[in-house]
Amino acid sequence: MEKFAIGLIIGGVAGALLTANNYKMRTLVKKGQEEVQNKLDELMDDKIKEMEKGAEKIKETVKERAEDATETVKEKVNEVAKKVEKKTRPTTRRTGGVKKTGLATE
Repeated sequence: MEKFAIGLIIGGVAGALLTANNYKMRTLVKKGQEEVQNKLDELMDDKIKEMEKGAEKIKETVKERAEDATETVKEKVNEVAKKVEKKTRPTTRRTGGVKKTGLATE
């Protein structure tokens, strides 16, 4: 789109300058060129703003998904820790009159 617009401007200006023999016509052509250039600049600025808004939306979505993934991982780690805690419980054994404590696994 941009290449087409630039080519259109250059072609229009070149053709108009070739056919314009007097100062007034050249001035009008230059004025027209400036107007078209300003319009294209506005269109390009709008397009850039739209792209920036899209990038911000994507950034927010990625951030939310990362937070969700972090929460999910934390939950899984806690579940595994609870399972490990249930499987290993402290026990008390008496051996030869001396009380010893340790971990017994099931």
